[in-house]
Amino acid sequence: MRRPPIVPVVLAGFAAFLDLYATQPLLPMLARTFGASAFAVSLTITAPTVAVAMTAPFIGRLADRFGLRRAIVVSAAALTVATAFAATSATLPQLVFWRFMQGVATPGIFASTVAYVHEVWPASHAGRATAAYLSGTIVGGFVGRAVAGVVAAQGNWAGAFLWLGAINAIVAVALWRWLPDERATKSRRAGFVVSWQIRELFRNRRLVATFGVGFCVLFTQVAIFTYVTFHLAAPPFHLSTVALGWLFTVYLVGAIVTPLGGHWIDAYGHRVGIGSAMAFGGGGALLTLVPSVPVIVVGLALTATGVFIAQATTSSHIGAVTTQDRALAVGMYSTFYYAGGTAGSALPAAMWTRGGWPACVALVVVVQGIGVAIAMAFWKADVGRHGEPALEGVP
Repeated sequence: MRRPPIVPVVLAGFAAFLDLYATQPLLPMLARTFGASAFAVSLTITAPTVAVAMTAPFIGRLADRFGLRRAIVVSAAALTVATAFAATSATLPQLVFWRFMQGVATPGIFASTVAYVHEVWPASHAGRATAAYLSGTIVGGFVGRAVAGVVAAQGNWAGAFLWLGAINAIVAVALWRWLPDERATKSRRAGFVVSWQIRELFRNRRLVATFGVGFCVLFTQVAIFTYVTFHLAAPPFHLSTVALGWLFTVYLVGAIVTPLGGHWIDAYGHRVGIGSAMAFGGGGALLTLVPSVPVIVVGLALTATGVFIAQATTSSHIGAVTTQDRALAVGMYSTFYYAGGTAGSALPAAMWTRGGWPACVALVVVVQGIGVAIAMAFWKADVGRHGEPALEGVP
C-alpha cells in the first residue's frame, strides 16, 4: 500500500492541539484580571475538554459518513473562527463560552486524523504514523502555549487569541491544499450512529480498557500542566506569564522522543509501551516536588514524554483492536479521554486547596498507576515484531 505524505498528518495534529490548552500559562493572569479563583479560571481548560468529550462520537461518525479529509479541513476552518471570537471576550464567562466552542470544533480534526491514519497506512507502520501525528500535536500544544504566554505578557491576553486564530487559518489552508483524500471504505458509506454499533464496540473488552487508559493519560497531563503554573507563579519561584509560557518548551522533548516511541510500540507491543510511558511520567511527576526550577523542568519534560508515548500507544491500540467504525471508536475513546482531561482540570483544585502541589502530584501518580493496571489486566500481551505477532484485528 502506497503511503501518503506525512507532513499534512503532522499539520493536522498541530491544528488539533494549538488552542486546546493555550490558556494554561495565562491562568494566573486571568485570575488577576477577572478577580477569579483558580477553579474559575481553570474552566477555560475544562470547557473545551467537556465539549470534546460530548461531541467526539457524533463528529467521528459524521466523518465516517462524509469523509475523513473533509471533516479535518472543515473542522480546522471552524476552529479558526471560534479562536478569533474568543479574542472578543469581555468577561470570563464569555471566554469560557468561546473556549467551549473551540472544543466543539476540535474532534473533527483529531478523531478523523487517527482514523485516517489507520485507513491509509499499512498495519505494520500505523504506530509510527500515529506517532508522527502525535508529534504534530506536541508541537502544536507547545506553540499555542508559548504564543499565548509571550503575547499576553505584553498586557493583552486577547491578542493571544488573534495570533492563534491567524496560525489556525494558515494551517487550515495548508490542510485543504495538501491532505490527500482517503480511499473509499465501507465506513464511508455507513449511516449515522445507531445504538447497535455502539453496543458492538462496547463488547470489545480491549477497546473499552483503552477508553479507561486514555482517561488516565489525559488526566495526568492536564492536572500536571494546569496546576504547575500556580505552583511556579507562587513563592518562592514567582515565574512571570512569559516564563510560564516558555515552560512548555519541555513539550519539544516529547516531539523528539515520541516518533521513537512509535517504533518501540511497533517492535515490542502496546503493553510494553504503556508501562514504559507511565514509568517515565510517574518519575517525572515526583521530580517536580524538588524545590528547584531546573529540576522541576526536567521532571515536566519526563512527564510530558511519558504522556506523549502513552498517547501514541493508546491511539495505536484503538486501530489495532477495531476493524470497522474506526472513526466512531476513536470518537468514543475521545469522550473518555477528554473526560479524563476534564477531571484533571477540576479534581486537583480540591487537592491544591488542601495540600498544595504535593497533594496534586500524589493524585497524578495514583491515576497513572490505575492506567497501567487496566492495560496489564485487559490488553493482549503482544510484543510486536520482536516476539509474538503484533495486534491485528478484533479479538
